[in-house]
Amino acid sequence: MAIATTIVSRSIRKSEPVAAKDTKQQAFSDKDVSVVFVLGGPGLGKGTQCSKLVKEKGFVHLSAGDLLREEQRRKGSKYGDLIAQCIKEGTIVPQEVTVALLEQAIGREYRAGNTRFLVDGFPRKMDQAHTFEETVVTSAFTLFFECPEAVMLQRLLERGKTSGRTDDNTESIKKRFKVFVETSMPVVDYFAAQGKVVKLLCDEPVDVVYGKVVQALEKKGLH
Repeated sequence: MAIATTIVSRSIRKSEPVAAKDTKQQAFSDKDVSVVFVLGGPGLGKGTQCSKLVKEKGFVHLSAGDLLREEQRRKGSKYGDLIAQCIKEGTIVPQEVTVALLEQAIGREYRAGNTRFLVDGFPRKMDQAHTFEETVVTSAFTLFFECPEAVMLQRLLERGKTSGRTDDNTESIKKRFKVFVETSMPVVDYFAAQGKVVKLLCDEPVDVVYGKVVQALEKKGLH
């Protein structure tokens, strides 16, 4: 009887291997959705370049920062105070919050028929990169914008005169740049080692930089 019970038990386990495994599944396939990460220090005009790609190349622009600010303002958000504190201190919002907001946004756009995404200002840490690619979708590649710190500072201070953003001040800007170098550069290096980074200098005119961005996308098969 014990032998028969053992045989039946083994048979059941063999017939349901998927249910028995605790595996992570991506929300989207990279065959259906193309995600390009857009990284670089603050004030490099990443948003400007993304806006041009949306208009001329049909991408959807998802700014991690904008999604977080929208969530902060959303009535009843359980993350509002936490996000506000992180923005003020120039620190990184916990990855679970940011990844969840990005997955929701991609899902909404995908259901509307959009499949090409520029994810701006993300991932900013290695754990964000790993979690996003494990649970959402594998990225196509990363656009990395570079510029001297002094140029970034001047651009952001100028923007702060009209933006109304609380983090466009010298103290917050320097904190943001320090955090970027310490946490985001390892992400750039990680993807560069996979041959998935295109580096672009941003101290040139907007149209010149945009031309190089388009060339980079075309080389990667995104026309």
